[in-house]
Amino acid sequence: QVQLAESGGGLVQVGGSLVLSCAASGRLFSDAMGWFRQAPGKDREFVAAINWGDGLSYYADSVKGRFTISTNNAKNTVYLQMNSLKSEDTAVYYCVADPRGPYADHESYDYWGQGTQVTVSS
Repeated sequence: QVQLAESGGGLVQVGGSLVLSCAASGRLFSDAMGWFRQAPGKDREFVAAINWGDGLSYYADSVKGRFTISTNNAKNTVYLQMNSLKSEDTAVYYCVADPRGPYADHESYDYWGQGTQVTVSS
């Protein structure tokens, strides 16, 4: 059984930065982890994913150039460095692991963290 534990959310001003972390325990069958987010009244949205097997990372257009996803050497923790934050980045951010399909499709993931709130104030 895989468990994902997120940390690092909080309150930040527009233009500020935050780093989210997600530690995975249990056996992962794929080399990929990622992040989704959900703002109030909106659908869950893909943010970023990384495959440490081929070293590739993927980003939503809305965060490209501002957010960076990375992993640690043990490949059991994924980070999301968020810079130049905007008010529209306010959401609950969820860590995901072991995709069975397209990385940007929330239905590809069986494993989800509990979510961490990110609030960007103006």
